[in-house]
Amino acid sequence: MIAGLFEGMHLTMIDVAYALTPLIIAFLGLQVFMLKLPKRQVIKIIKGVIMTYFGLVLFLHGVHVGFMPAGDSLGMALGDLDYNWILVPIGFILGFAVILAEPTVMVLIDQVEEASSGHINRKIMLYTLCFGVAVAVALAMLRVLLGISIWYFVVPGYVIALVLSKFSSPDFVAIAFDSGAAATGPMTVTFILAMTVGVAKQIPGRNPLMDGFGLVALVALAPTLAILILGFIYKRKEEKMNE
Repeated sequence: MIAGLFEGMHLTMIDVAYALTPLIIAFLGLQVFMLKLPKRQVIKIIKGVIMTYFGLVLFLHGVHVGFMPAGDSLGMALGDLDYNWILVPIGFILGFAVILAEPTVMVLIDQVEEASSGHINRKIMLYTLCFGVAVAVALAMLRVLLGISIWYFVVPGYVIALVLSKFSSPDFVAIAFDSGAAATGPMTVTFILAMTVGVAKQIPGRNPLMDGFGLVALVALAPTLAILILGFIYKRKEEKMNE
């Protein structure tokens, strides 16, 4: 049983090596010709790359072995329920929780807090993103239940985002669009997407390809809107303080 857990792990190791090799080559080239970092710092970076490599291998292999099958099984079990409307609140809770564990989101909010010298609060950013993704996943579940086309969410959503970008604080506009990409990280895509496809498999009249997918588009959109609204609130506060 334990041996079976590591089956196919060598393929993951090769994939991660392919992904990291260009970055390593680029760094080594810059180090030789431009950066000239001290030996101690280079050793730290090499140690970090090694830890990143093994961390990614373990994480991605774990995703394939456990995370995706678990999401698919959970989705199929929930989709089989007579009271499958419960998918909407469950989607909200899972959407909120998964962002708390999303590594790409943690990197983004840390960078934003550092770049803004603490002006943009880390916790406010995090909970705004959590709420945005929670709403997105709940809407995705509602879309699967009712068979609503993805276009009815995506087109109005991006129109609203473009309008909000005119009224939001300029500091937040670029952050908002980056947050959409950060929210669609490995935790969200692997577990929540697998669960949504599992739900679509079980509901009569639903096509897993047409109705199960589209979640990532909604998850990318919702944090963008949430951060733009937060930027609008920040802008109004600044205007009141300057009056």
